[in-house]
Amino acid sequence: MRFTLRDQFETSARDGLAGRRPGRRMSLGLMAAGAVFALQTQSASAADPVTYADEVAGIINENCVVCHREGGIGPMALTNYEQVRPWAPLIQLKVENGEMPPYAYDHDIGIQDLLGDWRLSQDEVATISAWVEQGSPAGNLDAVGPMPDLPSLDEWNFADRFGQPDIVLASNPIDVPANGNDLWDKHFIDSGLTEDRCIKAMQVKPRGDAKTVVHHANTYFAEINEDGIVERRPVTEYAMGKWGEIMPDGVCRKAFADIMIQWDIHLYPGGLGGTAPGTVIEDNVVELGIWLHPEGYESDVTQDLATYQLTQGDLFIPPHGTAMTQGMHSFDHPVRIDSFQPHGHLRMNAASLEIYYPETGRTEVVSMISNWSATWHHSHLFAPDAAPLVPAGAILVIKQWYDNTENNPNNPDPRQWVAWGQRTADEMSHAWIAISHLDDETYQELLEERQNDS
Repeated sequence: MRFTLRDQFETSARDGLAGRRPGRRMSLGLMAAGAVFALQTQSASAADPVTYADEVAGIINENCVVCHREGGIGPMALTNYEQVRPWAPLIQLKVENGEMPPYAYDHDIGIQDLLGDWRLSQDEVATISAWVEQGSPAGNLDAVGPMPDLPSLDEWNFADRFGQPDIVLASNPIDVPANGNDLWDKHFIDSGLTEDRCIKAMQVKPRGDAKTVVHHANTYFAEINEDGIVERRPVTEYAMGKWGEIMPDGVCRKAFADIMIQWDIHLYPGGLGGTAPGTVIEDNVVELGIWLHPEGYESDVTQDLATYQLTQGDLFIPPHGTAMTQGMHSFDHPVRIDSFQPHGHLRMNAASLEIYYPETGRTEVVSMISNWSATWHHSHLFAPDAAPLVPAGAILVIKQWYDNTENNPNNPDPRQWVAWGQRTADEMSHAWIAISHLDDETYQELLEERQNDS
């Protein structure tokens, strides 16, 4: 199941639920896929004329213009042939390398049935490549279909599916300078929740020009106990490029009555990426939108989001060097893994999630991201019928790789020692994973459903 960027706005609520390794530019499978693209392109170039009007415009309009339009976060607009044609060779390079659309997830390893998957198909990549090899002909531009009816750039990503959020919670405003050291802002606000409710979806959205200066914006349900200690649990995590989270049908991630929200915002003056403003941003505000299930919605299956730490104390990358971290976690009850979102900074370039089954000695690779980038964080959502069902005692194995050499295009300075730390120039090593907690009976029912469907 593959969703285009446009589908992020247009699918129904039910439809809405589905780096490199060290020393390698791309995975072996991606290299093999590249060979397939090359053969397809050679064949298409020799036999099948490809034009912008007939084949390419539809691919770009469905997958690219969501970001590449006037005022969008893409560095150039790609809404017509005149805008696309000068960038055709670069577009070919980016799509063949899997860099655009910006969704780093290996095609050849692990679970491929994802929801909100922005990747182009091999046929679409081959079509664009053949078009460029043929000189990027226009074709009959009068036959190009209409542009997608895209929402406002300031609209909530899930508004077309769910309407406006039931609750919008804004952070306190803060001025972000044009340059300087990293900033952090932590404060509490009232959630406005008057009863326990189950959450359907969530999105964190920096206002206006602040998208590239907000490194992360985590939110927590928080209470202060009688000893003055803050007790908290994650609401959602936002990092640069993330679109939001949708909870699968049949689970409850709970919002609590009379609870506070704690904001934990990391700001990077000047911004990161090709659309970084490099200017002062006054009164920067980050908003949390929450869509709730109707009153009375209940489920015995609870879901939570947590950060699973790797061996951060051992994360110490020498100049012109590389590193790898690893972490493990198990549960005393069955679970389902609903999403996987690795986190790091500028030197991190790959991540994986595996499941080790002690009783059999078998290891299953769930996800591999071989070209990870800090400018596009994705919560990889597994389709409900593909999300890993993990028996009690099985072990989640999370690995992340780091490249502090000049071969890493995101590396600001390969001459520096890099260790774990909070700054953007430091590194981190953890993953955010959404887990549905199951009892034995529900676990067996889900297993039997999959066996019957297969």
